[in-house]
Amino acid sequence: MAKPATTERLPSLAIAGPTASGKTAAALAIAQEMPVEIISVDSALVYRGMDIGTAKPTPQELAAVPHHLIDIRDPLQAYSAAEFVRDATQLIHDIHARGKLPLLVGGTMLYFKALFDGLDDMPKADTQVRAALEAEAQAKGWPALHAELARVDPVTAARLAPGDSQRIQRALEVFRVSGHPLSSFHTTKTIAADADAARATTLISLEPSDRAWLHARIAQRFDAMLAAGFLDEVKTLRARGDLHPDLPSMRCVGYRQAWEALDGVFPMSELRDRGIFATRQLAKRQITWLRSMPQRRVVHCDAPDALQQVLQIARALTKERT
Repeated sequence: MAKPATTERLPSLAIAGPTASGKTAAALAIAQEMPVEIISVDSALVYRGMDIGTAKPTPQELAAVPHHLIDIRDPLQAYSAAEFVRDATQLIHDIHARGKLPLLVGGTMLYFKALFDGLDDMPKADTQVRAALEAEAQAKGWPALHAELARVDPVTAARLAPGDSQRIQRALEVFRVSGHPLSSFHTTKTIAADADAARATTLISLEPSDRAWLHARIAQRFDAMLAAGFLDEVKTLRARGDLHPDLPSMRCVGYRQAWEALDGVFPMSELRDRGIFATRQLAKRQITWLRSMPQRRVVHCDAPDALQQVLQIARALTKERT
């Protein structure tokens, strides 16, 4: 399919940031001023029936502006970075053809990296993660880490011996760095970057200057989720009978902890603290990913005028490119 002639004339805008940094509010503020369509860059929002625990936009928010790549998969199905690049690239071209601004919004940094830089066959080595795995192996033994690998990547674990330390370490490293099993990288060829998307997209990165501000927001959000019936949502998913905790959908932050609490892995009284801790760890990884993107334009999301800064960037962008 030929790319629309407007691709070079119309820009694309992206808003990335850790969980609870205000991405949805920023996107909706832009949508009130400009003709945009939002492309979700979130590996959890793709799943139907997972609304509360993913902080999915409300029906009113979804109705206010066209959204894409939300509720496109059943929780039993996987959705890969390769599929995201394919779908997002087509959507960017289609939105341009409709004379609107593609607005990519989310916190799944692997998706952003895959779209802008291409998706490598494997994430690069991470010395800190490797050192942590070495320490765990010394404390628990490689068979215990093999058992962990079997939970997060059963396909790879099935072909490795419990004592194959080098390969177990690499497989767990890939999962911890990317959030995706090693086996998923073997199913597709290396994905080339979308040159048009990379060249025409301005990336706004919402990053806190004070981590305590973000931590407080994360706690408030998790409390709100619990109050809104998050545990009942997980119970409904479990009641289907065909889902299990090793699925990518059920490994999403919050859902994994709720599932384990319902299984009795730890007392239900610990769910809040464990869920908040896991979300804070996710935010830390997201910020690390963002800092590897030199093209980003940082807006401190805890600044009083953060929303105005985002709007100013969006306004200037459209003036420059149209």
